[in-house]
Amino acid sequence: MSVLPEQLLRDVELVESVHVVPTILDIVCRSTNMRFAVVSRVTDSHWVACSVQDELEFGLVSGQELALETTFCHSVRQLSKNVIIDHVDQDSLYCNHPIPAQYGFQSYISVPIALGDGSFFGTLCALDPEPRRVNRAETVQMFELFAGLIGKQVDQARAMQITEKNLIDEQEMSALREQFIAVLGHDLRTPLSSLSCGIELLGMAELDADSIETLDIMRRSSVHMAGLIDDVLDFARGRLGSGMSLAYKENVPLQDVVNQVVAELQTMHPKRVIETVLDPHCRLDCDERRLAQLASNLLGNALTHGDPDGVVRLVATSTDGQLQLEVINEGEAISSADQGELFKPFVRSSSGSSAQGLGLGLFIAHCIAEAHGGSIGVKSDKQDTRFTVCLPLPKPSQC
Repeated sequence: MSVLPEQLLRDVELVESVHVVPTILDIVCRSTNMRFAVVSRVTDSHWVACSVQDELEFGLVSGQELALETTFCHSVRQLSKNVIIDHVDQDSLYCNHPIPAQYGFQSYISVPIALGDGSFFGTLCALDPEPRRVNRAETVQMFELFAGLIGKQVDQARAMQITEKNLIDEQEMSALREQFIAVLGHDLRTPLSSLSCGIELLGMAELDADSIETLDIMRRSSVHMAGLIDDVLDFARGRLGSGMSLAYKENVPLQDVVNQVVAELQTMHPKRVIETVLDPHCRLDCDERRLAQLASNLLGNALTHGDPDGVVRLVATSTDGQLQLEVINEGEAISSADQGELFKPFVRSSSGSSAQGLGLGLFIAHCIAEAHGGSIGVKSDKQDTRFTVCLPLPKPSQC
């Protein structure tokens, strides 16, 4: 037996994956009293059994090939017409035909299976060594309905295969991409650390005003680049399965964390106004560095995308055992469509500033909030845009 082409093997597997086919063959045999039924894949050069019900011990199994010219399915494919025989010996057209004699059948029916695009796939056949009345309208209609159902099921199975293959390809590509991002992030840290140290050493020398200003620009740029690298590494760690690690500390003063973040951002945006409203006695059980990163990402987003002449506010309140931290900025409203996408990686609002960034800040803020058992949301209208983070407070509340 010749080796089947790979595509035909895949087609056989497709039909085998359609669980309704054996049931259809069983119904066909019971309804006609025929003891052999098969779904075949038929091309211009091959006939292959895809699913078989054999009560005659004919010996044909799924995946087995017959010589195409020894089957009536060849004619069905060429003419797109049914072949139906009640009794070979009494049929003027087929009584002396070599095919019934070769396989020893007296009754036979074969109808085409077409796919959704109209292309010919194969046949639904049944046969028996005894004469059977199959050339009746109800029997032919049953076969044609079942053939149509099989065609639809094969179409769906093919579409599912394509979808699964595309998904696997995308997952593999995504894993490689994220591994590359992680390696790149780590490799960038070393030269950036050297650059930062060099900037600090230069800052210890006596410099004129222009040099001090240039050095300040270099310092802000290195801080910004360090933030981008941290964002990339956080994203890669989350996507590669290691997740966002937390180093919990008890009774972390919220005011100290926020003040430090505001001071850092104020050096990078010296002309902007950042206001904070929070209880100086509020304390949290949290990862202090991650909490600072969350506040920095939200405030940085407001400074970047909000009205450049507007005030950015951070307001913290406590209620029902939760800390509610809001970052509010004026500026163009974020569309409802954009709001639903903002916390996904590499997404930036289509409204507002066109400043460069990776689109990871809000995604990482979302991850930090969730890692602490909290949540984050956004509301935006013509008046202002506010990002709200809710985090659990220690019990009893110390805020």
